[in-house]
Amino acid sequence: MPTRPRVGLAVLLSLVLVLVCDACSAGKTQPFPSPWADRPVVSLGFDVAPDLHSASGRERVVFTPDLATCELVFRAWPNKPKTSQAGSSLVVDRVTVDGADAVAQDAAAGAPGNAPAGTLLQIPLAGCARPGQHITVVLDFTLKLGEDVDERVGTSSSDQIAWFGTAFPLLAWERGQGWQRDPAVPVNGEMAVSEDFQLASLEVTAPSKYQVMGTGTAAGTRQGADAGTTVHQFTASAVRDVTVTVGQLDVVDRTIDGVHVHVAAAQGTGTDLGAWTTEVGVSQKALVRLLGPFPYRDLWVTVVPSQSSGIEFPGAVQFGAVDPDARRPLVAHELAHMWFYGLVGNDQGRDPWLDESFATYAQLVTAGGDTPAYADIPAEERRDVGKPMTYWTQFRRPSTTYYDTVYNVGAAALIQARKRAGADAFDAALREYLRRNAYSVATPQAVTAAFADLPAALAVLRQVGALPSVGR
Repeated sequence: MPTRPRVGLAVLLSLVLVLVCDACSAGKTQPFPSPWADRPVVSLGFDVAPDLHSASGRERVVFTPDLATCELVFRAWPNKPKTSQAGSSLVVDRVTVDGADAVAQDAAAGAPGNAPAGTLLQIPLAGCARPGQHITVVLDFTLKLGEDVDERVGTSSSDQIAWFGTAFPLLAWERGQGWQRDPAVPVNGEMAVSEDFQLASLEVTAPSKYQVMGTGTAAGTRQGADAGTTVHQFTASAVRDVTVTVGQLDVVDRTIDGVHVHVAAAQGTGTDLGAWTTEVGVSQKALVRLLGPFPYRDLWVTVVPSQSSGIEFPGAVQFGAVDPDARRPLVAHELAHMWFYGLVGNDQGRDPWLDESFATYAQLVTAGGDTPAYADIPAEERRDVGKPMTYWTQFRRPSTTYYDTVYNVGAAALIQARKRAGADAFDAALREYLRRNAYSVATPQAVTAAFADLPAALAVLRQVGALPSVGR
């Protein structure tokens, strides 16, 4: 999720009293299925500038569509309004398709007028591709990092640290649907959709004095082509996004229940990495009891100086240096995204509630936090949870209204649905939803299918507009 108000600082109506996870019904869950066999294969490289203000990148994607297509579509999310206005940008400099130069058509798709490029990159193919045909595309790009920003892409003016997530051309294909082109909007929230891809290699070249936090599993280092640089390598079987942190970092590495946890912060900031690591371990254990196995072998956590909250990525999180009292619910929320968005994806522009409402729900069950109780929400406000990101731009305070509805009302509705259906039955259905939809882009219809035997739960979700009313 993007930088957002701290849990409990939005317009809240009352404190919801929920069960802690020790009282959750864990049950037994079948193993998650294997990722899509024909998922894209991505090789990604960043060459980070010594001043940590920019990076040059190259991405190679082998894409095998399941539908016929006559073009390729990538998204450049650093050019969305909030990130671009903070001084960050992503510009694609050259594209080749199957070894031949290709023309890339850049479209604003919600990028501000002063942005150097748009959020939508369309690449016509020389000939239409049939389902199952392999297409190899290579994109060279330049990434600029805004200074001291409360965002997922940035660099610090006071500490030697840079961080950048969703900072590469992201293939915008959804299986069975095709290309997704929804515009970026000026709301503090994610708008991306991406199928899982195999991260064949992530290579980050940086000055040797810097440490690097990545995505996936560390695969070693080697000397860079330029003197005084080191190449840091990572791989992952299935992720739908990538984040990187580079700088002079203090790092704690610990294995927690088989997961390799790496926690870092800029040197000299006084960040208590031990306390952060403890909170990560507590939340990880509680969420596993509630939701099932942790989806990743490695978890990369960075405490970023200028962020105010938390931003999730598959197997990684960027946190702000929040007050210790706010840390537990925040950590639980962001780690819940490892299941809701990481393992089970969603179109975050079309169906943002599928990750944010569920992540807030899991946070409330395992770690508590302030949000309105369902009974205290006026009937006229029990609606709109399932609206897309474009819907919230009509309000005077779009980001706050979005947060209060999708996070708070959505989570309160899920707590109420669990109460009405019974915790054991609801928890079992939720774990089955995760299993059925692992490594895919889920839809509200998938929620309806998973909870089909719990009509009381579905009725609550329909009341808040998360699911279509019966007969529609």
